[in-house]
Amino acid sequence: MKRWSSEAIRKLITIDDSPESIARGMGIGVFLGFTPLYGLKTLLALLLAVLLRGNKIAAVIGVNLHDVVLPLVPVVLGMEYELGFWLLSQPHHLPASLELIHLPPHEWLRWTTFFDVGMPILLGSLMMGIPFGCAAFFMTRSILTRARRPD
Repeated sequence: MKRWSSEAIRKLITIDDSPESIARGMGIGVFLGFTPLYGLKTLLALLLAVLLRGNKIAAVIGVNLHDVVLPLVPVVLGMEYELGFWLLSQPHHLPASLELIHLPPHEWLRWTTFFDVGMPILLGSLMMGIPFGCAAFFMTRSILTRARRPD
């Protein structure tokens, strides 16, 4: 993991772009890495990087950073669901235990299941992604500014 992270930092430093653009791309990628939009994350990161003038390579690296915590995905999705459920419920309260194991597979693909489970996960992922994306932006910009500073 240490070798992978140092390799990712080396790749970011060698990108021929401004520290702000690279950091913007990294922030976009990390933000979208929290979303449950599997299969669309990289495409959305590239699109947002173009629209917000961020670096596309850094955006893809940022999306893939989320794969480092792959063993923790069930925990992260659970936290995102609980946060989203709490935000959507009136009055605010945490959800009862969510157990899709007891649902037959055809129930997982129904729109009602999407609104009951998918919307809270999507909202929670956006709320969790914002601070991590901002932190990734500032950390990346700081690292790149320091690394590129003439001594």
